[in-house]
Amino acid sequence: MNQSQARLGMLVFFVFSISIVSAQVGVGAKRPKGAEQFFDGTRKMLDAKWTYWNGPRLKASLPIKWQLQQDPVDKGQVMNANDPAAAGGLYGAADIVTKKEFRDFRAHVEFLIVKPGGNSGVYLQNRYEIQILDGDSTSHGLAAVINESKSPYYAYNGLGKWNAYDVVFRAARFKDGKLAEKPMVTVYFNGKKVHTNQVINQVWGGPNSGQDGGNDGGKGITDRPGGLKLQAEGHDVLYRNIWIQELNLAEATTDF
Repeated sequence: MNQSQARLGMLVFFVFSISIVSAQVGVGAKRPKGAEQFFDGTRKMLDAKWTYWNGPRLKASLPIKWQLQQDPVDKGQVMNANDPAAAGGLYGAADIVTKKEFRDFRAHVEFLIVKPGGNSGVYLQNRYEIQILDGDSTSHGLAAVINESKSPYYAYNGLGKWNAYDVVFRAARFKDGKLAEKPMVTVYFNGKKVHTNQVINQVWGGPNSGQDGGNDGGKGITDRPGGLKLQAEGHDVLYRNIWIQELNLAEATTDF
């Protein structure tokens, strides 16, 4: 092989590598080997793998009342977070959470906000919220690691369009029962890397928001795993194509 052929080979490999990486994040990203599908558009999977979060404000009862409906953009069915028990923004009243709990993991979640001001949220370990909120670009806004980072609102596809969060999360580490390393997350929003190794300091929103929210004002994080939670706040926010891959991140990095 001559030098020109070698350079061409390296270029092809580089382009191919970029395409593989790009295919792993963003709207329509397919589940990689080793990941588990948690929502495929069917009632069977919703009921089998999810339940209501049994928090202090729970007002809903099984079976899950999140309605399945036709995808307004593509083929297939999606679920709508507008559970009647959460009407008026009563978060924690009808949030759903995976029955399976996790420590370190990678997750993919696709969502579509139907109306202006649509509000929901994706909770890592049922503790740490990646916000879903149309119209808000503050540290409490869309795609923010809530109250820990600024909102990367520039990456939003807009109302009536599908958006995707791709997340790698590393759980808090404890030594002799005490917090030794804070949780950390890297997030891609619609294929753009928007948070890299973002440290999370606490659970925000109080006891009705998520696990450990009522411990020492949210700073009393415990060492128990938690499920992926989706928040109901009485808004039409749709979800589809949710998958999770368990990881074991020995090093304190989530960058991918």
